[in-house]
Amino acid sequence: MNHQEEYPSEYLADILASVKTIAMIGASPDATKFSYGVLRVLHEQGYNMKPINPRTDITEIRGIPTFRSLADVDETVDMVQVFRKSEALPGIAQQAIDIGAKVLWSQIGVYSEEAAQMAEEAGLQVVMNRCPKIELFRPFWKPKLHLGI
Repeated sequence: MNHQEEYPSEYLADILASVKTIAMIGASPDATKFSYGVLRVLHEQGYNMKPINPRTDITEIRGIPTFRSLADVDETVDMVQVFRKSEALPGIAQQAIDIGAKVLWSQIGVYSEEAAQMAEEAGLQVVMNRCPKIELFRPFWKPKLHLGI
């Protein structure tokens, strides 16, 4: 798949409908950071969020326990979402492969052809340079508005 072209709506909709647990690498407790807002919306939409932040002084974000690394997550992760520099993606792709994730999703501005190729060769679906928070509210998606906040 060419990750520099627009993704088919069905491809994104299928991913967002099928994943349940999302590990967010680069999650921040700072409410002014974009990763915080994305974590909040995904959590409010019913996803089981697993914030990943290596800082030992951060034990939770929005009341959700944090993990130091992907390997520390205590349950199956469906999707690894990345808020890191593009250079970090190949290593993160390998970690996602190692834990048996089904999807590698990199945030807007984060792209690595090497990481995409590694992940796809291992059977993962890949989305690069996109935001799941934005994609959730495209016309093909029906938000889970019945959920409490």
